[in-house]
Amino acid sequence: MNALDDVLAKHGVGVRPLYRVIDLLRTGDHDLGELVRLSTAPRRSVEDVLAALGDDLDRSGDRLRISPGVAASYLQYSAPRYADPLDEAVATHELLPKVAEWVAEVPSPLAALDHVQATPETVLRRALWLDARYDLASARLLFLGDHDLTSLAVRAVCPSAELTVVDLDERVLAYLDERGGREIRTVHTDLRVGLPPALGSGFDLVFSDPPYTPEGMGLFAARGVQALREPSEGRLLFAYGYSPRHPALGAQVQRSLATLGLTFEAILPGFNRYFGAQAIGSAADLYVCQPTAKAKKMRGGKGKSAIYTHGPQSVEAAGTKPALLEKLREIAVAGGLSLESRPVDWAISGPEGDAIAMDLTADPGPWLLRTLLGTNARRLALLLPNAHPDLADERSQTALSALVQGKYALRYLRSTPDNRHAVVVADAVEHQDEVLTRAHARLANVSLDVPEDLRDLRLVDVPRHRLPDLLG
Repeated sequence: MNALDDVLAKHGVGVRPLYRVIDLLRTGDHDLGELVRLSTAPRRSVEDVLAALGDDLDRSGDRLRISPGVAASYLQYSAPRYADPLDEAVATHELLPKVAEWVAEVPSPLAALDHVQATPETVLRRALWLDARYDLASARLLFLGDHDLTSLAVRAVCPSAELTVVDLDERVLAYLDERGGREIRTVHTDLRVGLPPALGSGFDLVFSDPPYTPEGMGLFAARGVQALREPSEGRLLFAYGYSPRHPALGAQVQRSLATLGLTFEAILPGFNRYFGAQAIGSAADLYVCQPTAKAKKMRGGKGKSAIYTHGPQSVEAAGTKPALLEKLREIAVAGGLSLESRPVDWAISGPEGDAIAMDLTADPGPWLLRTLLGTNARRLALLLPNAHPDLADERSQTALSALVQGKYALRYLRSTPDNRHAVVVADAVEHQDEVLTRAHARLANVSLDVPEDLRDLRLVDVPRHRLPDLLG
């Protein structure tokens, strides 16, 4: 067993998760994902253990176990396990089957948004911990993104809690409205563009499972501080994980939070478990942060666009080729219109333009509609991926055109300027709907016929699935 001992020795005092891997293999058969999730050891470390076990490892398809004939010789690697009372409470809780049902039916994760699904046990654990720690019945709680559906679990545990979810993923907002019966307020935003004004300085608690880059954690934390009613009295709660093989990554994130003026009230290790994220052991800690007076002074600002670890908005993604942007400009100015280029930003209303060209090649899906809603011009020319969901087929294109027909007539130029991109051309219609042209005004100031929960929002903040009824 010299090879195995060498692997274990390299992990020093942090070796206990690898002992758990050996225990799992000794007592049953598991696939690699289960070994990572149940032990919280990084995938590479688990793979090192498997390699060191050599011929003592039985394989049946993707299932692995230590051969029964030699299993007893691995008893020496058994280790005591800490029994968390909350784990038992979650495992036997009457709500767990319902939470599991919600999680099973949530829209599939989007890699481009760094979605990794938390386990049902984690979702319920979060809700029970929050309810035990804070007076949720008298608190306003904001979720910055909620693909994990923690808001549904909190509502089930404490029905009187006042809950709001902001998310970039329109599918998640629609799912929460369907499952939550609109008892959870849903608002659309891309936190890089900004926090909707109606949500500023209004919450006691903010919960988020953000992208695990320093840029992503820093942005979500800054928006969280903006959302707190009284920063020094409120709390920010974040899920965050990094591999113990790369502690420098954890240090970068902690520095980004400290720079914002956040103090670490607690870090609960391994609190969150996931289906996936094997590089970090399918686990993440829970950070409980209290803002200082410095945090309040650092509110606001526009975030960097590259905050994710995957896809066109990842920290390492390349930019758009100049030749594509030049062709976009040609389309925008056809007919003698004068050109103005703008960055992707629908947070504020700019001056009405003649022709505006925008690069939306990094659009994860929602940007196209929000740009059409939030930009006023005689013509918009928008460069997009050919595979954009709003361009996928005639039905998708017709649905988008119907939403903005009171403002723009759309033309879809597929495979333009090349076979990987498309251009959407939006030309202003003659008689425009005031609700659509005043997309940055409070809806209560634009129309009297607005549902109560939308009155303090702007049109650009309204979830997509609610726009057809609103626009009539």
